[in-house]
Amino acid sequence: MSEQNNYELEQNGMDETESEPTRWQVEAEQNGERIDKLLSDALDGVSRTQIQQWIKDGHARVDGRNVKPNYKLSEGQVVDLAIPDPEPLDIAAENIPLDVVYEDGDVIVINKPRGLVVHPAPGHYSGTLVNALMHHCKDLSGINGVMRPGIVHRIDKDTSGLLMIAKNDQAHASLAEQLKEHSVTRKYVALVHGNLQHDHGTIDAPIGRDSYDRKLYTVTDKNSKHAVTHFAVLERFDGYTLVELKLETGRTHQIRVHLKFIGHPLVGDPSYGRSKGMTMDGQALHAQILGFTHPRTGDRLEFEAPIPEDMADLLHRLRNL
Repeated sequence: MSEQNNYELEQNGMDETESEPTRWQVEAEQNGERIDKLLSDALDGVSRTQIQQWIKDGHARVDGRNVKPNYKLSEGQVVDLAIPDPEPLDIAAENIPLDVVYEDGDVIVINKPRGLVVHPAPGHYSGTLVNALMHHCKDLSGINGVMRPGIVHRIDKDTSGLLMIAKNDQAHASLAEQLKEHSVTRKYVALVHGNLQHDHGTIDAPIGRDSYDRKLYTVTDKNSKHAVTHFAVLERFDGYTLVELKLETGRTHQIRVHLKFIGHPLVGDPSYGRSKGMTMDGQALHAQILGFTHPRTGDRLEFEAPIPEDMADLLHRLRNL
C-alpha cells in the first residue's frame, strides 16, 4: 500500500492570490524595511533597478505621498504601486521551429524544447518562444504587454514541455482565470536525487525570494506566497527517483524550490541541484500533461508530450546500471 506524507510550513506572506496586488499594508515584521526592497520581494520577475526607477518617477507612493527608493517604512503604512504601461517594443519575428501540439483560432499549445527562453527580457530580445510565435502567427493576445504577447503562463528556460498561448484577449482572460481558479491540469515528470520515503505526498510550503541571492527563491515565511505541489513516485532507481508532480499553484521556480526543500533536488538543476552524480544540460523536468477548458467552445482539452530524448537517455542509463 502506498504511503502519504505532507510537508507543510505556515505562510505569513502579504498576498496569496495569483495576481500581483497594487496595494500593500506594512506588517510589523516589515517595520524599517526600504520600500524598494518590499516591492521587489513582492513582484516576481521585476528587477530592483526597475522598481527604483518607478519610485523615482512617482509610480509608488506611501500613504499617498511620493518617496525615495531608500525610504524606510513603518508598520501600518499603505504602499500603492501603479505599474506604468510598457513602452512599445519592436519584437522581431524569427523563423525558429516550433513543435505545435494543437492550434485553432483562439489558442496554441506548444511543446517547448529545453533551452528555449519563453519571452524577451531586457538584454535578451531575440531567440525566444515569443520571437518564434511572432513568425508563426500574427494574432496573439496583447493583455500581457508587448514583451509577452499571448503568454498566459511560462516554464523555465531549462524545463521542457507544454505551454498554452492565447491568440486573442478573450482567450487570454479565460485561460488566466482558469489558472487562478486552479482548474488547469499541469503535470510534470521529474528525475530527482535520492529515494523518496513516501510513494505519494504534498509539499505545502510558501515561496519567496532568497534574501542571500535575489535571483533565486526559497521556502520562507517572510514576504512569501502560498505554494502547493503534489507528488507521486513513478519509478525508483539506485539513488534516484522518477516522480510525477502536479501543481496546485504556479510560483516562480516552485517545483525546483519545493524538491530542494524536501531534500530531493532535480537532477541537472544548475541553481538548486547537486554537483555530484547523474547530470544533464538543464534540469530533468518536463511539463508532460496540460489540460484546460477551451475558452470559446467550453470543451475540455488535454494534451501529453513525450519525455524528451535527453531525459529519456538518462532514464535508460539508470535502468541499465
